[in-house]
Amino acid sequence: MPTYMKLIITALVIVTAVAAHYYQAAIGQPVTQWVVLFLGAFMILALWLFPEAKKAPGAGSRSRS
Repeated sequence: MPTYMKLIITALVIVTAVAAHYYQAAIGQPVTQWVVLFLGAFMILALWLFPEAKKAPGAGSRSRS
């Protein structure tokens, strides 16, 4: 995945996680608001840390006999 795409996804996750954090705080969910922030941070870390899955050369190209 190109870097600019990762940056866009990262920004969207940050905005969504922060908005959800404040929403959960407004409705009185003290535990859930921190879970939302943790999950947002975990998603960003996973996006940048783990490599993209790629198809192995020759995988799936076998013909049935």
